[in-house]
Amino acid sequence: MAGDAAAERDAERGWRALRRLAGRHAGYFTTRQVLRTGCETRIRDGLRDGSITRAGVGLLRLSDWPEGPLDEYAMWSAWFDGAAAVSHHSAAELHGLGRLRPRFVHISAGVGRFPLSPRLVVLRRALTRTDVQSAGAFLVTTPLRTVLDLAEAGIGQSALDEVVADAVAIDRCASAEIRSASAALPPPTATRLHRALTRA
Repeated sequence: MAGDAAAERDAERGWRALRRLAGRHAGYFTTRQVLRTGCETRIRDGLRDGSITRAGVGLLRLSDWPEGPLDEYAMWSAWFDGAAAVSHHSAAELHGLGRLRPRFVHISAGVGRFPLSPRLVVLRRALTRTDVQSAGAFLVTTPLRTVLDLAEAGIGQSALDEVVADAVAIDRCASAEIRSASAALPPPTATRLHRALTRA
């Protein structure tokens, strides 16, 4: 009997841990997290009674979590256990920089297994703490990092001009900040940014 009580306590502790993980990412969690927390039985029951839904291969969601416009970003953040950031074109859209209208979700991740999704572009790279900021249920590259990333990605000069002009106009980053950060970039990329700054 004591063993049953201990197992029940462990199962409840695992369920609380899984709900905490899901709470960080708008209710999304992965099958890897289910295995780590030992909640397989609870999840099977939840899938049967509708309290948990499948969100994709290896992705699940608590059904009682309200839907939101940024759920796709939260879902992919859950996939990478929070160790990824929305970046490039997608980050520009979130920050209100330019009119790039991305067709894909752009994510930068230093580690993790890449999911197979036609809507996702994953760039493997490490980001420092100063490169990212919290957007609630996920991380996003800072406006400055986003501007630098787009310059390095080689978007057209007119699109870059617009991104830089918006970043300065709506006070997402200062001209001096962009100019200073561009010094660490390859010369052709730095030149493109300087050109965009003269037009901002």
